Amino acid sequence: MSKKIFYRYNPTTDNYERVYPSLKKRIWSVARHIVFGLIIGIVIFFLFSKLYLISPREQLLIEENRTLKAQYDVLQNRLDDAHKIMDILQNRDDNFYRVMMQMDPMSRSQRYSGLDKERNQDYKKFSDVALMTELTQQVSLLERRLYAQSLSFEHLREMAYKQKDKVRCIPAIVPVPIKSLKISSGFGYRRDPVYGGTRFHSGIDFSDATGTPIYATADGVVAAAAWASGYGNKVDIDHGYNYLTRYAHLNKIDVKPGQTVKRGQKIGEMGSTGKSTGPHLHYEVRFKDEPQNPVNYYYLDVTPEQYNSLIESAENAGFVMD
Repeated sequence: MSKKIFYRYNPTTDNYERVYPSLKKRIWSVARHIVFGLIIGIVIFFLFSKLYLISPREQLLIEENRTLKAQYDVLQNRLDDAHKIMDILQNRDDNFYRVMMQMDPMSRSQRYSGLDKERNQDYKKFSDVALMTELTQQVSLLERRLYAQSLSFEHLREMAYKQKDKVRCIPAIVPVPIKSLKISSGFGYRRDPVYGGTRFHSGIDFSDATGTPIYATADGVVAAAAWASGYGNKVDIDHGYNYLTRYAHLNKIDVKPGQTVKRGQKIGEMGSTGKSTGPHLHYEVRFKDEPQNPVNYYYLDVTPEQYNSLIESAENAGFVMD
């Protein structure tokens, strides 16, 4: 901006002469510009600090909040894992009631006692108070599930003690070594590998090398130990209490009819005799001569993770080897 210049007419000289401001006016003008500039600068700094600058205390609070959110995520993942394990335990527990004890399992109301099992997963939108409330509710739910499961185990322990003779005679382990838990076909309708078409598969096929040891899955008496059409070398064990287990396609039989056997005793070796497409064991569990899904009877020698894996393998295996 150009500086304003003032002139005044002088009648004595008959000329316009330039008028210079006094020292006082010049000082006032400079001071006014300085003050005005300071005011503008202070206003701009105040606005900038509010929009872009964070105090050390605010920065510390932000970091602490970020750390708490990260710790919450870790706790949430651990809680989710704990609930998954509880789901597996509950499934095994329910099967044990139904299959082993012939009893109704615990009801949902008994397990949760009014607590909601469904959990809101949109944690990112929660306030700090809401996050703590949600976490507290989930811990309470897990504590309730653990308490209910402990009561269930205590009830099962009492029932098992009262029926200890029966428990020893109910199939409760896998008939092959743990390292040989390779399911080639599950229970249910499957494709027949020899004749084609679909047929009901009354057991589970475990595949492994010829000679793999086969074990009795409960105490009982050998009802049959000989060649049988289709089954090849077959062993049937009568466990009493309306239970019978069948082991087919054996390469070798180590027991005789009428022999008493114990759970975990070796009764033969895996093979591919009879109607078979490769070395495997066809294993059946029958109750009142009706085939049962053997996967519901593996309790004593598999972990919850292995049990869950067995269920998935049995459901997904669709090719019968016999």
